[in-house]
Amino acid sequence: MTSSFWSVDLSWGPLLMGVVALSVALWLAWRNLRHARAGQRLVWLELLRLLVVGLLIVTLCKPERVRTARRTELPVVAVLGDASGSMATRDVVGSNATVLARGAWLAAQQAARGWQPLEEKYRVVVSEFGAVSTQAAARAVQPDPGTDLNQALEEAARLHGNLRAILLLSDGDWNLGKSPVSAATALAVRDVPVFAVSVGSETFLPDLELQSVTAPAYGLVDEHIALPFTIRSHLPRDVKTRVDLVGPRGVLATKELLIPAMAQCQDTILLVPPAAGDYDFTLALPVEQDELFRDNNAREIHMAIRRELLKVLVVDTLPRWEYRFLRNALARDPGVALSCLLLHPGLPVGEGRDYIRAFPATREELSAFDVVFLGDVGIGPGGITPENATLIKGLVEQQGSGLVFLPGSQGKQTSLATSALGELLPVVMEPGAAEGIGSPLESRLELTARGRDHLLTMLAADPAANQTVWKYLPGFYWYAAVSRAKPGTDVLAVHGAARNQHGRIPLLVTRNQGSGKVLFMGTDSAWRWRRGVEDTYHYRFWGQVVRWMSHQRHLAHAEGIRFFFTPEAPARGERVFLNATVFDRAGLPVTTGPVTVTLANAAGGAETLDLNAEPGGWGVFTGSFVPREGGRYTAEVLCPAAERQVKAEILVSSPQRERVGRPARGAVLRELAAITHGRQGTTAQLDELVRSIQLLPEPKPVEERFRLWCHPLWATLIVGLLTVYWAGRKLIGLV
Repeated sequence: MTSSFWSVDLSWGPLLMGVVALSVALWLAWRNLRHARAGQRLVWLELLRLLVVGLLIVTLCKPERVRTARRTELPVVAVLGDASGSMATRDVVGSNATVLARGAWLAAQQAARGWQPLEEKYRVVVSEFGAVSTQAAARAVQPDPGTDLNQALEEAARLHGNLRAILLLSDGDWNLGKSPVSAATALAVRDVPVFAVSVGSETFLPDLELQSVTAPAYGLVDEHIALPFTIRSHLPRDVKTRVDLVGPRGVLATKELLIPAMAQCQDTILLVPPAAGDYDFTLALPVEQDELFRDNNAREIHMAIRRELLKVLVVDTLPRWEYRFLRNALARDPGVALSCLLLHPGLPVGEGRDYIRAFPATREELSAFDVVFLGDVGIGPGGITPENATLIKGLVEQQGSGLVFLPGSQGKQTSLATSALGELLPVVMEPGAAEGIGSPLESRLELTARGRDHLLTMLAADPAANQTVWKYLPGFYWYAAVSRAKPGTDVLAVHGAARNQHGRIPLLVTRNQGSGKVLFMGTDSAWRWRRGVEDTYHYRFWGQVVRWMSHQRHLAHAEGIRFFFTPEAPARGERVFLNATVFDRAGLPVTTGPVTVTLANAAGGAETLDLNAEPGGWGVFTGSFVPREGGRYTAEVLCPAAERQVKAEILVSSPQRERVGRPARGAVLRELAAITHGRQGTTAQLDELVRSIQLLPEPKPVEERFRLWCHPLWATLIVGLLTVYWAGRKLIGLV
């Protein structure tokens, strides 16, 4: 039904102004006609002026043509159900004290049609938002669409012109799009209130959650692999518990923990792989009696365990005790292929099993080594050449190998500071003290906060026991004269007593250099750790050093080609840097491409990247890509010219927008209800909110106004008449 009428403003202000304006216009017209002799033409001009004044008076009264229409169809109530991933959280306490998932409670309401009373007065339209699309669900990767609460409200307003109210059933968690306040403001202008049901608890329910565990892409047999994990406690008490690492043959490792109340606990458990193969491990903690959620206390880990032969080169001048026991430790390690070079200044080069006659002269020969140990050796006669130092620098930076500095009391390593290896040294040496500092009293290494749980210094099962081991390890009587550690390094251990103007003397320092790693060991007495325990700690320490430094070089390799990537466990949206080293059939580095890598994800998508050749002639090709989806990627590296090919898997984690186990955001829903003049309640108050919607007044008629007084054509008419009036005055000679 429609009706129309004219509306004018007849208040005292416009009427008084109109009377005054009309009086002045009449007086001016009478005065002009009395004194002027323009005849009939002046009369028409004055009448035209009176017409313009009359139109202006009408404009002051704001005439509007009002058309009203009452809708004959039923008004609409839109019921919006949240189907996002966060609705899987189980924290809705039912009438019989059972704990339901938010989505399960919503499904029950949809099945029972809890808003059925509204159908007597309104047309009820039920829809969902935040759900995974059918196309996304069919893909192999796990979809994570997120929740756009603002879009859901805007979509409801757009689809229903006769919208009377919105019944929103959600946990209030939005992580995409604009703030829902924007849509709420537009609804308030249309007089559409939002009645929001907060689904879920606004506080954490009692729970222990094993949030994450990080594992490398592969491990080596007999390697000690550190697995960092995070546990979140929502229990109001401290919990003394343990975590178990379970493999195919039972429990492999156990870690005792004390988790503070309502806090997060981060720790590391060590895994010693049983044998080569692909394994599924489970990290789990026992379920506490007062936990409500019993299915988030375990995480699955898949890891490939391989048996690799790591090639190590040890270079020294004299067969000091540190060299002898290091050589024995590496020679007895079944995972190490050892090569030694004992230079013996003034004497023939050392000979025997595992010895080589000269330093590798070409980059092709040196590229075979995963780790290089440089003992008390320098640049010059009886040492290595500047060309050798340059090759070692390229091996570390370009090939991803490791370099260990082991200075000695001869002080020959000080000459390395002026060579290409000077950039790789992680410490600054004291000038004038090349031969180091000796003492008749025994000193000890003391772990730093960084070194207490670092893989290199982990000589026991947990950080507390590890610190005890280091406290009672036999000490040293000589150490290198170190001034300070360079920026960007990790200091793992310092002198137990000595210090200088920079603080404690750093003696065990690591750093990343290019694609490789560097370690500085500032004492020559690690061999003394064998006292009373034989090989227990000495062999374990150097075995961990070799495997830690060579880890990424063995991510993926085949004959004549090696491929690795960083980070090793990337997340979706994080840039991944690719590095391939290619040799031709003659064993020489390939310096020109093309070298390509084809990346295929689990969803069937694939892209091919051209890797760029790095300068230096090491056969290194680099590139990068950004994974847009989580899941397992297969990387196939191909060099057609050298007939080299290798495959690798990149496991990309997918940080979830939709977090299960988070409290409901009732404050968001309360704000939406307040802006739109609606109400907010809990799941127990659904019936009350339905009754409130029933009691809403009839919607106001739809009103359309044609504002004549501000229409452009109306203004054009008045201006045109004024133009005619002034032009007429000029024609009759009055201006």
